[in-house]
Amino acid sequence: MNVVFLGMALLLTGAAGYWVFGRGTPRPTGVWAMGGLLGAFALAFASYAPLVGDTVETLVPHVARLLSNSASLAAATAVLAVIFQLNLDPVEARRRIRVRLALLGTTVASMTILFAVEQLAHRSPHVYAVYLLLYVSYLGFAVVDFLAQALRQSTSTRRSSVRVGLRTAAAGCVFALIYLVYKLVRLIDLGLSLGLVDSHAECSSLVGTPCVFSVTSPVLAVLLMCVGLTLPAVIYPISQARRRRWEVRSFEALGGLWQDLSAAMPHIVLSSEDAEDMSTESDFLLQRRVIEISDGILTLRPYRPRAVQAMAEGTVDAGTVRGAAAVEAAVVKAALSNLEVGRLADDVAPPSAEAHSRRDLRAATEWYLLMAHAYASSGGRVADDGQANTVGA
Repeated sequence: MNVVFLGMALLLTGAAGYWVFGRGTPRPTGVWAMGGLLGAFALAFASYAPLVGDTVETLVPHVARLLSNSASLAAATAVLAVIFQLNLDPVEARRRIRVRLALLGTTVASMTILFAVEQLAHRSPHVYAVYLLLYVSYLGFAVVDFLAQALRQSTSTRRSSVRVGLRTAAAGCVFALIYLVYKLVRLIDLGLSLGLVDSHAECSSLVGTPCVFSVTSPVLAVLLMCVGLTLPAVIYPISQARRRRWEVRSFEALGGLWQDLSAAMPHIVLSSEDAEDMSTESDFLLQRRVIEISDGILTLRPYRPRAVQAMAEGTVDAGTVRGAAAVEAAVVKAALSNLEVGRLADDVAPPSAEAHSRRDLRAATEWYLLMAHAYASSGGRVADDGQANTVGA
């Protein structure tokens, strides 16, 4: 168990250090709260390790319990601080955090006094019952408060990583409540002297009784809350890297269609000054290319022959998105051929309904990618007279 608990403590300490000192400037909101949360969780895991408990108890007998309980309360308070900063405006979040910190300090100080009195009274069960009442009351209040905040935020957030993370943290609250029920049973047992729980039992297994309630449950609660609250920060850079890769690949895939359109209609190319300033912004460059392609297709509207559209619809399944893109690619090729010779279409083909349904950058890009693939695959431009012309800018 020492390896598990101390290993997690070291991992969380490193994560806390990165979060606080490795986030760069300016620091985003909640950096210190999240660093405090990870640090408190690291202390909680370390306090569960038998090696740490045995070491501190050589200095002060039975103090490992106070250290572990105080770390758990600090972790619960840190969790609340993070969720408040997610859910509330900054002023209200700071006010609530100050109240919780004051309550935490009062509770830990009272528990420390009661611990000292208990030791002086030869481990009086009645004094310990009061100590346990303070601990259970504060922790129960914090867990229920966090669970309500997490469930409320998870139903309103748009980011899937935040939603999954908050629900994972809420699952951790379930294990925390199991732990609190165990502590409540112990409290009743001490108050009524029922002898239901062996207070001198040693934990040798994480799945044995009562260790499954006193150690395993809080460990799982801490782990799930930690994973849940840090998941969005881990997923975000990964999703951003995937998004940038998709943007770069899409930008390159649209190159053939864009080159033919921009060569025939140079005026659709936007100012190059902006491109020089934002040459490293893949989202800007992709949006710019999509806009230029869209402008080029709009400019070709008088040259779009309906005859070519009807012929293309007869060769593909125009009811599918891919088929509609193939039809539109054929019409655009024919319109470019007509533009080159200055021939207006006798019967203008209407624009594709699929193109009008694409309202955001990703949807529009996906449509033009299908068009660009069909455009490149067909090999030549088809004009009104059905003759193929050479493709090229």
